Amino acid sequence: MKINYIEENLRKITYEDDFPEYMTEKHAEDIAEVFNTPLIGTYNWDYRIQDNRIKRLYELGKELNWNVEMDIDWNRPYEELKEPFPIFWDDYPPYQKMTTEQKVDFLKHRQAWSMSQFLHGEQGAVLVASQLTSCAPTYNAKLYAASQTFDEARHVEAFNKYIQTRMKLMYPIGNALKSILDKILTDKRWDLKFIGMQIIIEGLALAAFQSSRDLTTDPVLKDMLGLIIRDEARHVTFGVNYLEEFVTTLSEDEVEERAQFAYDACLLSRERLLSLDVFEHFGWDIEEARLFQQDSDITKMFQKLLFQRVIPNLSRIGLLTDSVRGKFEKLDLLQYEDAQSDYDIDWADLSRPLFEDSA
Repeated sequence: MKINYIEENLRKITYEDDFPEYMTEKHAEDIAEVFNTPLIGTYNWDYRIQDNRIKRLYELGKELNWNVEMDIDWNRPYEELKEPFPIFWDDYPPYQKMTTEQKVDFLKHRQAWSMSQFLHGEQGAVLVASQLTSCAPTYNAKLYAASQTFDEARHVEAFNKYIQTRMKLMYPIGNALKSILDKILTDKRWDLKFIGMQIIIEGLALAAFQSSRDLTTDPVLKDMLGLIIRDEARHVTFGVNYLEEFVTTLSEDEVEERAQFAYDACLLSRERLLSLDVFEHFGWDIEEARLFQQDSDITKMFQKLLFQRVIPNLSRIGLLTDSVRGKFEKLDLLQYEDAQSDYDIDWADLSRPLFEDSA
């Protein structure tokens, strides 16, 4: 085993030839990017079981476990994109100048970039959930965070297998997503980790996974995302239920600090939808292409769709304070404030048999 520790992420696209089917330890080299965190952990010596929502979510997680290798049929054929489909890029001059073959290649790279961000985000979720296991103050929360760590590891395994065996093209993590994860992982306060991961990142990911599942024609991806969505719904519900009571114990200044943290994370999350690495790969003017994508109606609509899940949850836990309301209003997101949050648990829905939605 060889481990190469680095201080900065390698900005490299990985192609099919870089995905060997099998490597021995002699040939393998792990690239590990270092981050430092002043994590404050806690023991909890009170092992009395509280029969509450968190315990029930933990039990559901045990009941609804699934196996990436055994519970998804990976042998179904993968249909490569052969023709460009209508998309907002049709109105962008550099895209218009492309040949049909180049347009298909661009769309493949866009899809691979999106799937790669899902993968990298899930690795971030593994790391944050493992931190929460150490620093969450209560017994039930520690158990749930430990079970979520395993869920997130399974998601990393699933997305990695999908990319390597079907798409065969992987992009590095985008700067906006990396910035959010760095901010969450290196903060010593456990509740900010909860807010950043359970409310913002997991909430946005859940909406993005649902949208991708609705749009894909690949039965493997549809099944895989269906299973992942079941896990993520529990994770977001855990965050909202656990944080609502805790936020009421904070001082006004502490609440405002966390409200600003949540707003900053949301602002960065809007940027994570912009595929800057793809623009660079195709030699486009990155800032020009970024503005074009950002200003497109479909991007604005998709951003709002994603935040439909996040905004009511922030409202429910008390983090849509007067100091940030105007900022969210400028983003045209306050319209979702009174939508249904993830606090009110639909136990029948969360308890559905695992494979009834399989396509």
